[in-house]
Amino acid sequence: MQNVFLETERLSLRYITQDDFEELKIILKDKDVMYAWEYDFTDNDVQKWIDKNLERYKKYNLGFFIISENKSGNIIGQAALEPDTIEGKQYYEIGYILKKEYRHKGYATEAANALKEYAFKTLKLNEVIFEIRPNNLPSRKVAETLGAEICGEFIKNVRSKKMMHLIYKLSKSN
Repeated sequence: MQNVFLETERLSLRYITQDDFEELKIILKDKDVMYAWEYDFTDNDVQKWIDKNLERYKKYNLGFFIISENKSGNIIGQAALEPDTIEGKQYYEIGYILKKEYRHKGYATEAANALKEYAFKTLKLNEVIFEIRPNNLPSRKVAETLGAEICGEFIKNVRSKKMMHLIYKLSKSN
């Protein structure tokens, strides 16, 4: 498996490796970055995150990917395209988590758009979704900028906590 999954004009999305543990700790343990998740990641949680993505790569060749700037090489966050099941229905979800110093520069939109194009052109999917907490306005803006619209909501059980999520859907025809 090659390391780079996708590239855009400014970004590279590559597969997570065990060597990313320290960098992922910085992202996943930052309360300002992970506020929508409403829990603190431990070192063990970071390792589980890596393991889960390595398994998803084997099974689907999809999951969360490290985002780095092409120009500087700096790791700026993560973006995902991965299968998900909501209330018994199978979807493919796009997600993104950026370090706070890289927000509001269009990086999440650029990464999400590249993953959307991959989903539609390479995987031949007809739609993708974004699962977003109602109060996560920056993430909602990214989905809306790409043309996604709210099509529903659901309660996601995260660590025994019930959390409302909006489902934004983006169809191939958008």
